[in-house]
Amino acid sequence: MPEKRKSSLYLASLRLDRWPRSIAIVVGTAAVFLVDPARFPAALTPGLGLKILLAFVLTWMISTANYIINEITDAPFDAHHPQKKHRPLVAKEISVPVLLGGWLLLVGAALGIACFTFHPAVVWSLVALLAAGILYNVPPLRFKDLPYLDSTLESANNPIRFLVGWYVLATSGPPLSLLAAWWAFGNFLMIGKRVAEKKFLSAGEAAAYRRSLSRYSAGGLVAFMTANGLAFLAMFIVFSLQTGLRTFLYALPFIVFYLVIFMFKSIQDRDAAEEPEKQLKNPYFALYTLFLLAVFAVAFLLR
Repeated sequence: MPEKRKSSLYLASLRLDRWPRSIAIVVGTAAVFLVDPARFPAALTPGLGLKILLAFVLTWMISTANYIINEITDAPFDAHHPQKKHRPLVAKEISVPVLLGGWLLLVGAALGIACFTFHPAVVWSLVALLAAGILYNVPPLRFKDLPYLDSTLESANNPIRFLVGWYVLATSGPPLSLLAAWWAFGNFLMIGKRVAEKKFLSAGEAAAYRRSLSRYSAGGLVAFMTANGLAFLAMFIVFSLQTGLRTFLYALPFIVFYLVIFMFKSIQDRDAAEEPEKQLKNPYFALYTLFLLAVFAVAFLLR
């Protein structure tokens, strides 16, 4: 196989296109200003922008390392998925030792740079992100095979990335209500992925591809997704009242509509559920996302 072709296959295995998931870092840093507006605008320096960018890159590196572990441990199961069976490792077009070498390089570089650049809380958050990936993918624990716990642990990546961004600027932790809301929202999205897999894969494919799917019912998944959506809304309300950001409550109807769209797309559109960031390629959804951000901006100014 030509070297250029092989390199592209290794790059595809890193899933670098999933970088939008690390935007939670920017949200985490921005949340510091919500909780403590007195920091604004003194903290807005070019140095802060560079630190956020570096934290983003380091988190992306750890996330990529987790995807490598996922690629290796899931290969036997991906062989039973109609799309994922074409992945390079499943087709034996790339090497496990080379991927593991990439994992070591990414983890060593990310944690080493973080140790010399950031507060220890950032380093420990990156370690937690790495540990979550190992617990989720690697036997004997492999939470990925346990119903309900699989999505709950996978969605923990959401608040962990948030914490990386938070600790770029702050040294004490965020309100637990905010962290819980972020976790519940991530779990809401992850369960949507399970709903799509349960609906669009046959019973045999589902059980062979993801063991936890054989222990789910479609109704149970929708109920769990709804419960996490409600938990997110409840924690969002608690956070708004707790921090004096009551004007954020005006955004509640728009947030509910946003969640309903996600749930509907999870049930109707497999690609949108399995890769939630693809939703943003829909111009109407992207515009609504921008509108929702504008609502929050106005609510913050009116606080």
